[in-house]
Amino acid sequence: MKQTEPEVTLALAKEHGLNEDEYGKILDILGRTPTFTELGIFSVMWSEHCSYKNSIAVLKTLPRDGGALLTGAGEENAGLVDIGDNLAVAFKIESHNHPSAVEPYQGAATGVGGIHRDIFTMGARPVASLNSLRFGSPKDPRVRYLVDGVVRGIGDYGNSFGVPTVGGEIYFEDCYTGNPLVNAMSVGLVEHHKTVSATAEGEGNPVLIVGSSTGRDGIHGATFASEDLSEASEDKRPSVQVGDPFAEKLLLEATLEAIETGFVAGLQDMGAAGITSSTSEMSARGIEKNGTGGIIIDLDLVPAREEGMSAYEIMLSESQERMLIVAKKGHEEDIIAVYRKWDVQAVTVGRVTSDNNVKIQYRGELVADIPAESLVLGGGAPVYIREAVESKPDTPAAEMTPDSGLNLKDRAIELLSRPNIASKRWVYRQYDSMVQTNTVTPVGHTDAAVIRIKGTKKALAMKTDCNSRYVYLNPLAGGKIAVAECARNIACSGARPLAITNCLNFGNPYKPEVYFQFKTSVQGMGEACRAFNTPVTGGNVSFYNESTHGGGRAAIYPTPTIGMIGLLEDIDNLVGSTFTTSGDAIILFGDPDLNLEGSEYQVMQYGTPGTDAPDINLDHEKNLQDLLVALAGKKLLHSAHDVSDGGLFVALAEKAIMNETAQLGFDVDLEDCGAGPYRMQQQLFSEAQGRVVATIAPASAKAVIAEAVACNVPVRVIGKVVPQGAAIAVDGHDTLRFSTAELSRAYYDALENELHLNELL
Repeated sequence: MKQTEPEVTLALAKEHGLNEDEYGKILDILGRTPTFTELGIFSVMWSEHCSYKNSIAVLKTLPRDGGALLTGAGEENAGLVDIGDNLAVAFKIESHNHPSAVEPYQGAATGVGGIHRDIFTMGARPVASLNSLRFGSPKDPRVRYLVDGVVRGIGDYGNSFGVPTVGGEIYFEDCYTGNPLVNAMSVGLVEHHKTVSATAEGEGNPVLIVGSSTGRDGIHGATFASEDLSEASEDKRPSVQVGDPFAEKLLLEATLEAIETGFVAGLQDMGAAGITSSTSEMSARGIEKNGTGGIIIDLDLVPAREEGMSAYEIMLSESQERMLIVAKKGHEEDIIAVYRKWDVQAVTVGRVTSDNNVKIQYRGELVADIPAESLVLGGGAPVYIREAVESKPDTPAAEMTPDSGLNLKDRAIELLSRPNIASKRWVYRQYDSMVQTNTVTPVGHTDAAVIRIKGTKKALAMKTDCNSRYVYLNPLAGGKIAVAECARNIACSGARPLAITNCLNFGNPYKPEVYFQFKTSVQGMGEACRAFNTPVTGGNVSFYNESTHGGGRAAIYPTPTIGMIGLLEDIDNLVGSTFTTSGDAIILFGDPDLNLEGSEYQVMQYGTPGTDAPDINLDHEKNLQDLLVALAGKKLLHSAHDVSDGGLFVALAEKAIMNETAQLGFDVDLEDCGAGPYRMQQQLFSEAQGRVVATIAPASAKAVIAEAVACNVPVRVIGKVVPQGAAIAVDGHDTLRFSTAELSRAYYDALENELHLNELL
């Protein structure tokens, strides 16, 4: 029985998220009223999630080529960076925020699955996964439900798929209560000659769908990700995809084997917008490359797992574990045989054409006929530059209490147990970090996760990072710091930073203050990337991260999450983050002006983040990176750990206790900072940038100081490593003493006991 489709009108277009001008543009492109299926295709391809219509003009200001990049940003499914020896690293980070807000387990799981597919469709084997998570207060029952679902979703998918989750970050702030952030990053390795392009080319080449059957799950997921969250979002659970990691594992192995045949001419994941995006984007790339192209698909040939699906539903389905392959003509059966061997469906559903259009047939009718370039980013998709107006946060300056009026030891212990500081052991113990046996050190033992590259002396260092509070207070400085802290962590491990991917999480871009945050933080990111020679390989923009938490609609903190890759040329030069040897000298690199602006301590003690982010000096940061890599190469560093959240006290405490099986203490004496009434608070808890705490053999002090002077990096010896206990003095006075046991109790037990997260297991 033939289905009756609704009449396409401006009102229906608006229901699909299109505005009047966009609908008029569609009429001009087609020269007629679109079919219902065509309206659905335009609505998802011109959604924010797929078209980047409110962000692409700003993103193009970033450094998108250079360095060791093998492809420009956005040219392929993921970034590709040369690491020598005929090897390249493919990596990317993407968001799955809205799906995780309404269905945390599947939202997070399919986020992991989707980002891995972006990697292996490049021909690369995924070797590591990372994540960046944001939630409201963990004392909130709803937030605890979200934390539980997201963490289990990430762990179950990654563990079953067989890729180690090696690093990440998790923060708790009230602004994320109704709109959590779930950003997933995947990293893969590939030989240069085995890479595959997401391009449809070669007229007459057959087009195949491989992987799972198509169902109704995830329809309009891209549109769902391009609108504000509200109470009605709970009704959009069908827009959340359902993942199957075991099916994806088979799909991975079959795909890599199919690529080995040499008969794969093009390959793309079916992520957001499913068949629609893969056919449109692959066609457009083919046209850009060769001048002509296009694809014609017969939906009657698409394996469906539900009866009575319409063309609209098949085209917009976001069922997981599916990909589109362009095979070399005459060799489609060779590819199908490979997938059959792995018990994975592979079906020829169309062919490459030369009329530059995406054509869709169903039940004997042509239900869609659209110029491919009109659908895609960089082609006919709309591009907007929104109004940007600075609106400084209404946050008061701290009215500080003198050191003499505080029990600073109690303050320090409380800070160490804060959710944003305390150990995330409860989270990462649910992830398999050692599968594939390439992970070099346990989670937390190095500032960046490190994966060995088998068959070589090389290793990859990787990190995700963003302090969104800084970006909220000062978008320009916050954007710089997000990149700088990632690079600092990479360099602390001894590796040289190579390139970044990003996941830009913001509120509604139609609000001038939000667009200002977005535009200005991207400017800061770009300045840092140019200073460090770490070009942007691509990434993801997630707008509309707002919710009605707290009685009114409010945006999250602007959160431009950075994922960075670094290269360790010789794994023997790896530097850990924790104390290793009693008697080592403790040195501090960097000598910034100390204040408490933006710090976790200031929020805890004075109830305000202050009025600004910490200062950031990009020249100093680059000098510090070069110094750390040089010292690691000369094996002069026994450990290195950056000073970040919680300040110098937290950095020292983490160095003492994060290796739970070999804890050591410290005895340090910090320089007096002007003998002011707040000097101890500033020395202990300032999050001033550009600082690293390192340990060296005492006999190496002269050589290390000489290297630092040569790199124009301030350095001083501040103490030594001791067998147990911890003591901190300022100019020989006001000594604070701790046992390593009490530091451990504060650090390790907070999330698990005080906040009862262990009850979720």
